[in-house]
Amino acid sequence: MSTAYTGPKPRLSFWQIWNMCFGFFGIQFGWSLQMGNMSAIYEFLGASADEIPGLWLAAPMTGLLVQPIVGYLSDRTWHPTLGRRRPFFLVGAILSSLALFIMPNSSEVWMAAGTLWILDSCINITMEPFRAFVADNLDEEQQSYGYAMQSMFIGAASFIAGFLPGLLVTWLGVSREKGAGGIPQNIMWSFYIGSAVFLVSVLYTVFRSQEYPPSDPDWKQKRNAGKASLGTGFKEILIAIREMPVAMKQLALVQFLTWPGLFLMWFYYSTGVAADIFGGDAQTNAIRYTEGLEYANATSAILNLVTFAFSFTIPFWVRRLGKKWTHTVCLLLGGLGLISVNFIETPWMLYVSMSLVGIAWASILSMPYSLLAGSIPKEKTGIYMGIFNFFIVLPEIIAALSFGKIMENYLGNDRLLAVLIGGLLLCAAALVCALFVRNTPKR
Repeated sequence: MSTAYTGPKPRLSFWQIWNMCFGFFGIQFGWSLQMGNMSAIYEFLGASADEIPGLWLAAPMTGLLVQPIVGYLSDRTWHPTLGRRRPFFLVGAILSSLALFIMPNSSEVWMAAGTLWILDSCINITMEPFRAFVADNLDEEQQSYGYAMQSMFIGAASFIAGFLPGLLVTWLGVSREKGAGGIPQNIMWSFYIGSAVFLVSVLYTVFRSQEYPPSDPDWKQKRNAGKASLGTGFKEILIAIREMPVAMKQLALVQFLTWPGLFLMWFYYSTGVAADIFGGDAQTNAIRYTEGLEYANATSAILNLVTFAFSFTIPFWVRRLGKKWTHTVCLLLGGLGLISVNFIETPWMLYVSMSLVGIAWASILSMPYSLLAGSIPKEKTGIYMGIFNFFIVLPEIIAALSFGKIMENYLGNDRLLAVLIGGLLLCAAALVCALFVRNTPKR
């Protein structure tokens, strides 16, 4: 079917929504392995704490460059078999799985950093159209259900991926000893498994879901007209930025403060626990360091379990507090959780801290998109989802470029102090949300 679809969208069953969202399980599985282990991989390969932010630059840079372009292209794509978004799912999944397999075989820091650039580019090719996929296929009443289903898979995948390195040791006897390249064998096998899970999950969605053709009757003419100039896509992106919905502008500063706070957690939480709480060292006491890393990943898995559970209660809190105040309170709780990490001496208390962050993460994954509901033109959903990502990746780029010097010159490479600063940023985001964000449904 290649003609435009203009009729009402039928209600989809539970399993139809499950099929179209299941691919996010694999995407988040690979993403969680990367977030939980990349800083440690860099340190295993000899990087110092102040070098870590710059080595993470790939994640925000690829998001900044890839997501708006992929959003623009997927808005204007229609394949007779795979539809609009699924061609991007398929290509991104194949390439991401290859990169996940290659990553733990890196033998030098530069090799791991280069592979991360490739991996993040490919994950973004797959991830960005998934948000638009829900808006494409579900009516307005079911869209919140679809995003909740995605959040459920995000929580489930992150929970399993967080425990995976430790489970490989306790259940299958995989060694914590370093492999030939300098990375522990249980972490290597975690990435191999993640590679397979990523590919199989996304392929399931590709072949078990369907799409509607574009709703605009003139989509073919607009697509063909766009091919006449290489600059057309960039012009449309710039026009979309100029005509940005009011709700998106209001959320910009909140996102600018939220995501560097999370980024500092991803930079330093797991390695900070391994080094400062467990007393390990990536070079001189690698076994103890790996045990601390596994413990940190386990607490991060509980974070995602809390995210999974709390996401089901968000509609209740929205009815009681409204969207803005729900997001404000959740950000504040997450900020307090990160701040508390710096004062913990008994490892089990990390589960409490990370549970608070899990509440914030559930809101971060859903509330900003809910606050934008109704303000994005349907024919530009992909572009605006990519542009909204600017408010995530730009502050992350600033953090990646500048925080290494801050660590070296002002924080004495204290990893957990950096995590505390991340908590302060989340608290600042909560304050900005309370003062400036309004529930504005229209542009």
